[in-house]
Amino acid sequence: MSKLVLIDGNAIVHRAFHALPPLNNKNGQVTNAVYGFFAMVLKVVNDLRPEHLIVCFDKAAPTFRKVLYVGYQSQRPKMVDELSSQFVALHEVLEKAGIKIFEVDGYEADDLIGTISKQSREDVIILSGDRDLLQLVNGRVRVLAPIVGVTKMILFDEEKVEEKYGLKTHQLADYKALVGDASDNYPGVTGIGPKTASTLIREYDTLENLYKHLVDLSPKISEKLATDAEQAVLAKKLATIEVAAPIKYVANEAKVSSIDEKSLLESFRNLGFESLITRFNLEKVQELSKIEEKNPPSSKPSTNAKAKADRSKDKEDVDQMSLI
Repeated sequence: MSKLVLIDGNAIVHRAFHALPPLNNKNGQVTNAVYGFFAMVLKVVNDLRPEHLIVCFDKAAPTFRKVLYVGYQSQRPKMVDELSSQFVALHEVLEKAGIKIFEVDGYEADDLIGTISKQSREDVIILSGDRDLLQLVNGRVRVLAPIVGVTKMILFDEEKVEEKYGLKTHQLADYKALVGDASDNYPGVTGIGPKTASTLIREYDTLENLYKHLVDLSPKISEKLATDAEQAVLAKKLATIEVAAPIKYVANEAKVSSIDEKSLLESFRNLGFESLITRFNLEKVQELSKIEEKNPPSSKPSTNAKAKADRSKDKEDVDQMSLI
C-alpha cells in the first residue's frame, strides 16, 4: 500500500524554532525554523519513502472552536516577528517547489489532517508533536512525533498509544473532556484529575456512557460530574478533531515525485542551507522521492555538557509526555 505523509506545519515549525539556535542567511534573514522544518521533512521522505506528501497549516482567522468557547487558546502569547516571518518564507519555498498545502479559515491544521486521513485509503503517517493528533491513530494511521531536537522521533501506533497513556486512541477526547486542556485554555470537570479521569474512561469507555452510570459512582465523583456536565460536553467538542472539513484530498496533486527539486535546491541556496543540500545530496538527485541521506546525525552521546543537559531534559519530556 502506498504511503501518505501529512505534516502538521505549525507544530513542526514551532518545534524547530525553539529546538535550534538562531540561524541567519547572508541577508540577515532568520531561518532556523525553516531549516529545522526541512531537516525533519527530508529525513522523513528519506526514511519512509512516501508516494504523497501534504503540509497543513493553521490560519489566523478564528476557528469554530473559538466560536464554541471564546476563551479557547486565548492565553497564548502573540507570535514573535522572528517566527512569523519564517512562516512567510516557508510558504514561498513550499509553493515554488509545488508541495501541496492545505489551510482553511475556521479550521486548525489538526482538522485538515484528520479529514485527509479519513479520505485517504493509503497508509498515513502524521508528522507532529501535537498529542491531540493521537486520537486519529488506527490500523492505517500513525503519528511520528519528534522527541529530541529535530532528528529523533517516536512512531505511535495503537499499541504504542495505549502503552504510553493507558487509553485507547478513541478514548483520548473523552479523557480531555474530564481533565480539560490547559494549553488550549479550556476546563474539564472541576475536581477530576488525570488519574481519576483515566480510571473512569477505562471503565466506561466514553464520556456519554460514563454519564449513563452516575448512580454507580461514588457520591463525591457523581456530584462533580453532574455539576459540570455541560462543561464536559463542551470540552469533548473542543478536543475532538474534525474529520469533515471542507477540503478534498486528490492523490495526484500531492505526489512526491512531482515536487520541483530544482526549485527546492535554489531556495535552499538562497537561504544558506548548504548543509541540507550536502546531507541529502540534492545537487545530484533527479527527484525528491529518491534522495539519499549521507552521514546522518550520530545518535552517540555528545561530550558537550550543555548537549548532555539538553538531551537529559528531552528524555525527561518524553518520559513525562502529557495529553494536556
